[in-house]
Amino acid sequence: MPDIRVAIAGLGAIGRMLARKLNAGMPGLKLACAAAGDRAKAQAFLNAEGITCPIVPLSDFPAHADIAVECAPAAIIEDICRPMLEAGKTVVVLSCGALLPRPHLPELAKEKGGKIIVPTGALLGLDAVVAAAEGNITSVQMTTRKPPAGLKGAPYLEQNNISVDGLTQAKRVFSGSAREAAAGFPANVNVAAALSLAGIGPDRTRIDIWADPAVTRNCHDIEVEADSARFRMSIENVPSDNPKTGRIVALSVLAALRKLGAPLSVGT
Repeated sequence: MPDIRVAIAGLGAIGRMLARKLNAGMPGLKLACAAAGDRAKAQAFLNAEGITCPIVPLSDFPAHADIAVECAPAAIIEDICRPMLEAGKTVVVLSCGALLPRPHLPELAKEKGGKIIVPTGALLGLDAVVAAAEGNITSVQMTTRKPPAGLKGAPYLEQNNISVDGLTQAKRVFSGSAREAAAGFPANVNVAAALSLAGIGPDRTRIDIWADPAVTRNCHDIEVEADSARFRMSIENVPSDNPKTGRIVALSVLAALRKLGAPLSVGT
C-alpha cells in the first residue's frame, strides 16, 4: 500500500516533534507538507532540521495529503478542517474543544466521507470511557492542576479578572462543565473536551481547574461512575516547550498515526 501522506498544520512544540519523527521515518507514513503562521520561522526550522517539506496554504492541504494533523490555535480549526473534510479526507484534531461549538464539522465529515480523529492526547483511559458509554454513565468528574504559568492568559481568567501571579498555594480558578471550560481555556483543557466526547457529553462532564504552584506537571484526575464499572484515573504530564501542553500529546498523535496502517491494532 502507498504511504499515507501527512500534513501538519502548525509548527509549534507539537508540530515540530511530529515533523522530526515523520522525517526520521515511520512505516507507512510520509510527511507531505506543512502550514505555519510565520512562514519564515517555519522554513528556518525545517532547514535547520534538514527536513524537505513544502510550506503551503491550509487550503492546499487536500492536494498534498491524505490526513492533516491540527497543531494550531483553536481559532483557525475551521480553516484546517473544512478543506480536508470537503475532499473526504481525515483530520486529527488536538484543539477538540473547538469542535464543541462547531457540530457542523462532524456533519460535514459524514456528508463528504471524511473523518475527524480526536487522539487521547494528555489523558489516559479514554478507551474505558468509550466502552462505559455503550452502557450507562452516571457521572464524570475531572480535576486539573497546572503550574500557574500553564494557565496564564486564558480568556476565562482575563474576563473574570482572576490572577495566577505570585501564588503561594493552590487556587481553584474554575468549576463548571466541560463545554464552559473549553470556551474559557481553549489552549489548556482540550482534555476535558476529549473526555466529554468519549463519555456523556460536554454539559454533563464536570471539571475543576486549579492553578497550583506546588506542581511542576500538568495533572489530571478523573472519576467515572457507570453501570459497568467505577474507575479513577490519574496522570501527571511533563510539560513540553509550551507549558500549556504536555510532551505526551505529540506522542499520542504519533501513536494514532501509526495505528492507521498497523496490521495489529490494540485498544478500542
